[in-house]
Amino acid sequence: MKKFLVGVTALATALVLTACSGNTGGGAPAGGGIAQGGPTTTSAPSSTPATSSATPAPTPSSSSSSTPKPTSSKPKPTPKPTPKPAPKPAANAADVPCKAALASPGVSACVDLSALKTWLLQDGKVVYGPVKQLPGKKGYATPTGVFHVSAKVKNYHSKQFDAPMPNSVFFLPGIAFHTGSLSVYSHGCIHLSAAASQKYFTMLQKGGVVQVVA
Repeated sequence: MKKFLVGVTALATALVLTACSGNTGGGAPAGGGIAQGGPTTTSAPSSTPATSSATPAPTPSSSSSSTPKPTSSKPKPTPKPTPKPAPKPAANAADVPCKAALASPGVSACVDLSALKTWLLQDGKVVYGPVKQLPGKKGYATPTGVFHVSAKVKNYHSKQFDAPMPNSVFFLPGIAFHTGSLSVYSHGCIHLSAAASQKYFTMLQKGGVVQVVA
């Protein structure tokens, strides 16, 4: 009886071992503990997405400096032509109050004391002027009448008044056209600007007519 029980027990133990190993042909499967022919269990995919190690491409900058702005090409303004100065009207001999000077041949001079003007004439036509002049002051009035150029001295100096008289053109003793102040009356001479006195000195010649009217 004991031998029978021992045999039954040994058989039962062999069956249990066979069922746990799941391998009737010998060695255990590589996965271990899973019966052959049973459902294969796969690992669930990870819920966390894989992070790419690649560096993302740089996003183009929206800065205004990277994008060239269109240049507005405005047409250049056309330069305005420079207006030419209007020519001065020719002096009219009819405005000259000196009949004797107008009738004289060659170069002559006319002096209008009240208008403070003077002209140079040639053969009855105005060739220079009118220009401003200042005659003698009260007590030293410039004489009126028709005279003739008696002398010309480029750098005359008045001993009587100790004063320089450049470009002097004498038509009476001690009375001449010359460079002088156009704001201070003279002692009888005819004051002219430097430019005018140079013109009178150059054009008037000895013997030329000088007429002075009030």
